[in-house]
Amino acid sequence: MAKLYFRYAAMNAGKSTALLQAAYNYEERGMQVALFTAAHDSRSGRGLIGSRLGLTRPAATFGPGTRFERAALPADLACLLIDEAQFLSPQQVVQLHRLAHLEALPVLCYGLRGDFRGEPFPGSAKLLTLADELEEMKTICACGRKASMNMRVDSDGRRVLEGEQVLIGGNERYRAVCPSCYYADDGVDPARAPGLFG
Repeated sequence: MAKLYFRYAAMNAGKSTALLQAAYNYEERGMQVALFTAAHDSRSGRGLIGSRLGLTRPAATFGPGTRFERAALPADLACLLIDEAQFLSPQQVVQLHRLAHLEALPVLCYGLRGDFRGEPFPGSAKLLTLADELEEMKTICACGRKASMNMRVDSDGRRVLEGEQVLIGGNERYRAVCPSCYYADDGVDPARAPGLFG
């Protein structure tokens, strides 16, 4: 039975590397896959999935107007792989869930669970609700604990507390951190923390 999978983690956990490995595994067995990444993510180049290990691969892109329907995909497709899945709309997640269950097409989504403010991405929230299988991929904080949060930093390396949810950037703008390091010395009154409690 095909399923919708959501493999999530903080930054630098190897999500894109795992996606590229999954694609390779299917293709090594003679099966066709389709890869998608967010249209606005150009860190590795537009229409490229790139890992921090240096692996890259061309991919189709999705944006707000993309519809994931069987008729738009190759007939002999064995698996659909989505990178940067946090940028899916909730409606697109429903479309992917339908593909898995009505068209028997496995869909593997890789992405972040939450943003730098500790808020869920809309696509991730829907994936956490609908995915048939959830897998947390692990990475570590600079302090050695498990990193489960993403922290945006300014040019001086200080935590940024407010701003737009999406700001494309890599290690120079974001860090994967544990909750203790996320909250340490941020000068925020927990009762007034922006975006965290309402």
